[in-house]
Amino acid sequence: MAGGLAALLDDIAAIAKLAAASVDDIGAAAGRASAKAAAVVVDDAAVTPKYVQGFTPQRELPVIWKIAKGSLLNKAIIIVLALLLSQFVPWLLTPLLMVGGTYLAFEGTEKLWEWLTGHHPEAENAAVDLGPEAEKQMVSGAIRTDFILSAEIMVIALKEVAQESLFTRTGVLIVVALAITALVYGVVALIVKLDDIGLALTKRPREASQRLGELLVKAMPVILQVLSVVGTFAMLWVGGHILLVGVDELGFHPPYQFVHHLAEAVGHAVPGVGGALAWIVETFFSMVAGVVVGAVVVAVIHLIARLRGKPAH
Repeated sequence: MAGGLAALLDDIAAIAKLAAASVDDIGAAAGRASAKAAAVVVDDAAVTPKYVQGFTPQRELPVIWKIAKGSLLNKAIIIVLALLLSQFVPWLLTPLLMVGGTYLAFEGTEKLWEWLTGHHPEAENAAVDLGPEAEKQMVSGAIRTDFILSAEIMVIALKEVAQESLFTRTGVLIVVALAITALVYGVVALIVKLDDIGLALTKRPREASQRLGELLVKAMPVILQVLSVVGTFAMLWVGGHILLVGVDELGFHPPYQFVHHLAEAVGHAVPGVGGALAWIVETFFSMVAGVVVGAVVVAVIHLIARLRGKPAH
């Protein structure tokens, strides 16, 4: 009896060690996958605050919570679809990722076009009465945008662990989905409440707190503008990089090889800061690729809209 109990305990210990090793593997792989998707995460965090502008302070956090729940549902759907694809048609992941990259390039280039022309349809079409119906529309729009960005994040993460077991892939995607959703919408909540935090500080008795509060209130428009710029360039960079890597994986090597070899040459030529310069070179050419592809898509959409006698937006 004692021998049987000892054997059972040994088996339990072995299973526990295996489970711990699996958890460690998932954690490490999730860390790598999240790092790969970092640029899209920046884009997600930069894009989302615009959907909360115009609401009363009391509605800002509830709206963000609604969008965050929608984002989690998006990621749950994407995880199931991504795992099915990776299990049965893994070759389809790269083309799907490139479709998303094209969309990001289009969105970024369209934003650049709006800056250049001074045409801002979002401001022109903004809802005057942000009541329940307007709130529903804003949340739905944010969740639709999130679906594209979440799909990019999940597929990028999946490609990083494509050779792992199904169990590990599932664990990694779940960890990445939960961690990135918490990070993105936690940051968004902090950003949109900065002005309220600033106002609260201005009412404190201490002069230092009042000055900090005034600084936060004055900085909010600048922060939102910087986020808009960062989000736009992140779209172009991420979209362009996805497309460069994608065409390389599909067999057309010259564009990516040119950028990669140039970045390597710059990196080796300048000791100390070579790595940073190589990243800048690769990022710059990725943005150029994003602008080129995005410009083609924007031109086609505008041409189709003109032929149909409708506005492009």
